[in-house]
Amino acid sequence: MTLFTFIFFTALVAVLTWLITRGKTTNTEDGFFLAGRSLTGLVIAGSLLLTNLSTEQLVGLNGGSFAEGLSVMAWEVIAGCSLVVLALFFLPRYLKSGIATIPQFLENRYDAKVRALTTGIFIVAYMLILLPFVLFSGASALAYMLDLPGLLRLGNTATIWVVVAFIAIVGSAYAIFGGLRAVAVSDTFNGLGLLIGGAMITWFSIQFAAGDGQSIGDVFKEIKTENPDAFASLGKEGEDVHWPTLFSGVLLLNFFYWCTNQQIIQRTFGAKNLAEGQKGVLLAAFFKILAPLILVLPGIVALHIANQNPDFNQALLNEAGERDGTRVYGTLVRFVLPGALTGFFAAVVVGSILSTFNSVLNSSATLFSLGVYKKVINPAATTEQVVKSGRLCSAIVAVFAAVGAPLIFLGQEGIFGYFQKLNGVYFIPLLGAILVGMFNKRVDGHSAFISILVGLVIMIWGTFFSGEFIPNVFGSGYHFMGAVFVFLVVLQLVLGQKMKRSTPYVQADAQVVDLTPWKPARLVGGLLVATVLVIYLLLANG
Repeated sequence: MTLFTFIFFTALVAVLTWLITRGKTTNTEDGFFLAGRSLTGLVIAGSLLLTNLSTEQLVGLNGGSFAEGLSVMAWEVIAGCSLVVLALFFLPRYLKSGIATIPQFLENRYDAKVRALTTGIFIVAYMLILLPFVLFSGASALAYMLDLPGLLRLGNTATIWVVVAFIAIVGSAYAIFGGLRAVAVSDTFNGLGLLIGGAMITWFSIQFAAGDGQSIGDVFKEIKTENPDAFASLGKEGEDVHWPTLFSGVLLLNFFYWCTNQQIIQRTFGAKNLAEGQKGVLLAAFFKILAPLILVLPGIVALHIANQNPDFNQALLNEAGERDGTRVYGTLVRFVLPGALTGFFAAVVVGSILSTFNSVLNSSATLFSLGVYKKVINPAATTEQVVKSGRLCSAIVAVFAAVGAPLIFLGQEGIFGYFQKLNGVYFIPLLGAILVGMFNKRVDGHSAFISILVGLVIMIWGTFFSGEFIPNVFGSGYHFMGAVFVFLVVLQLVLGQKMKRSTPYVQADAQVVDLTPWKPARLVGGLLVATVLVIYLLLANG
């Protein structure tokens, strides 16, 4: 029954997506890369959420909360604030430029060499960091959710390779043949399923922990007695995320991810107008603030179950006899859900994996086709050739990501924290250049190019070769990121004293969409930020 419902719901989303998108052109640049600039607020919100809410969160954050409690909610709750900034500040400027990529925006602000550099950085990072992590975390979730090593009679490592290949092939089909419209539509279906399924996991987990005769309140009291810091929002010293890091690297990584990361915000470029874009972004912000109920709370409950249930605890142990955080969520689903619902939720999880995977492939294709192929390789390319180059790029990136996924992440402890450290390598240098370019009208492309390269060198050294220097000097890798960010901003501004534009930068209006803002946007944004602050204050001490 589990396998049947899994196949049924997976196929259902594919068929519905095909029915809705058939006949829609994907043979033009706007049609393939930006869904014809026709996306409404609801579709944008669904696509934003599902592109983000993949197994990197389901597996990573629940594994993190299993080990460290509620403090890991920072990656979700603070995202609400970042999305408000995107809606009110960044999105109007992006849509005014009529851009399809962030590097295109940087070319308009700086010059062609900055666009070429950032295009290459995005594509390589997606191929070697983001997509491998999505594939690996997804394969880990499905392996223990459906007990695939037992069903396939394969070892754990072999099972991971098989599932990675399956996800890569199916996800590539969406992105290569359907473009952003198919990605966004399938995201919306999967988004609804993930919200329903995630809420079910939270509910059934608490019920499973309660057993007979206990109330929900009794379960939370026992959890707090076992682990007094389980529900403390600010964390404590020694945890990956504790309150000082909220104002350094965690904030910067969150800000870059939601405001300037091509893979995430590309669907906002496809908005039919600014008002619809703002509605979608702010709706997504509301759901991100609620996301810990799905992405963090189950992991906290899972620790309580593991301490009470020997069979559950045994399922979490790796070959070394230690609890493996990557197994927490899949094992939880398998233990607490009935078989039919397990198949449904496995299908939803596959949908969330595919959502992120095919969205990143589409973004990679957009970056390559418009920033490399059309600009450098074949400036006289026809529209058909540009789209074809995007499809070829998607296929190549998918192959490299599928091969790299087990090689990069297999055997890593604390994979979500490790993933964020890898992201910092390129997030920090690019964020500095983007923000300086927006707030300073005089610095030129030479200053941006130099600061990005210097930032990459420093971040690569700090991430892979610094040894104990960063813990001893900064205390946290996130504080190191914050220090590097400040240094790069100052460096670019100092270089900008000599490396200046001949005239101040003035943003031109491409006049591709209506830029009339949504009237309640500022009020709604303010309420969302206030909600985040209240949540942190109420849960500061657990």
